[in-house]
Amino acid sequence: MTMTHSDELSAYKMFGRSDWAALRSNTSLPLSDADLSVLRGLNEPIMSAEVADVYLPLVRLLNLHFSAARNLMRVKAEFLGRPSRASPYIIALAGSVAVGKSTFARVLCALLARLADHPRVELVTTDGFLHPNAVLEERGLMRRKGFPESYDLPRMLAFLSAVKAGERTLELPVYSHLIGDVIPSERQVVRKPDILLFEGLNVLQARGTAPVVVSDFFDFSIYLDADQDDIQSWYVERFLGLQRTAFRDPASYFHHYRDLPPKDAREVADRLWREHHRANLRENIQPTRTRADVVLRKRSDHSIGEVWLRET
Repeated sequence: MTMTHSDELSAYKMFGRSDWAALRSNTSLPLSDADLSVLRGLNEPIMSAEVADVYLPLVRLLNLHFSAARNLMRVKAEFLGRPSRASPYIIALAGSVAVGKSTFARVLCALLARLADHPRVELVTTDGFLHPNAVLEERGLMRRKGFPESYDLPRMLAFLSAVKAGERTLELPVYSHLIGDVIPSERQVVRKPDILLFEGLNVLQARGTAPVVVSDFFDFSIYLDADQDDIQSWYVERFLGLQRTAFRDPASYFHHYRDLPPKDAREVADRLWREHHRANLRENIQPTRTRADVVLRKRSDHSIGEVWLRET
């Protein structure tokens, strides 16, 4: 049975920006404008007012969930008569290409790391779990890059399982957006975080009849949302911005687009969106929105104007 939009909304309590902002309580803003300027991405503006209104209530909610999870672990350990073993708290962040996940993730991690008990916070993106381009070429999947089948799912599941098991040191691949491929010689090292933010396009998927899926390892999930027309506009503007910057580098995967006239560059970006990213959003990403604990709805100016909090 297909879930209707009204069915989806019925699972959530919806907050306007001001009502959500009131839930920050006495949570203070530990980031300056200078801090935010370092954390924001290309064409992803973020102001201290938005951090105060949207991020701080969310951080307060996450801190309450994190503390409750730790207390439950202690209760179980006491019941079983064994030492308490803290398991990392895993937060998932999903959403489309160009919706602003990277900036959101960096700011959220910075805020979580500044909580009173100073938890160790790590950010991992699913890009590192993409199959190398050589493998994608061999399997005929280069045009499906970013779609669920382009990821090394067993490796992703093994990583999340090891994180939850409390492995002290884990290494995972690094993906370069400059060259558009996994870098064999580089590794990200994850050292037993208290909180892990796991960010990616399809992290909330529950595919097929597999006994274990990625989302089984999540303690909390967030979906960053916006109207598709707005996301397309942001994608095109980001493409044009990168054409003036990163694409100039001879090592760039998109170096061949560097000298396109603005009109042609815009047409290329529109085509890439329509033929690739929009299909992935409609087929695989947006349908997982119903699985999120919190949905953050962006307005056309990139600011978050509405928050959905799951109640059921």
